[in-house]
Amino acid sequence: MQFKSEDHLFWWIFVGSKGGKMRLKIIKLIMDQGPLNANQLSKILNVNYRTIMHHLNVLTKNNLIISDGPRYGQIYSASKFLIQNKSLLNKIICETGEIKC
Repeated sequence: MQFKSEDHLFWWIFVGSKGGKMRLKIIKLIMDQGPLNANQLSKILNVNYRTIMHHLNVLTKNNLIISDGPRYGQIYSASKFLIQNKSLLNKIICETGEIKC
């Protein structure tokens, strides 16, 4: 899917599509705590591992996070693109009210 702007991409990923709330929680954890693997995210959020993997794949495909390491135990961290657009992410977090600002 092609997006006209970063703004459109962020709103679609986090608000306009199913699972946006969970993706916001994942991104917030990665931004606040640093790189995490899928198992750690699953335990922290109390969500099925496969669900976490689905959301990590969506976030990776849209260049919001990057992965590093061997397939098992890969760690996920914020991409440069996400860091550059942190103010837009914070705006979405505050406007949706899903996570405290």
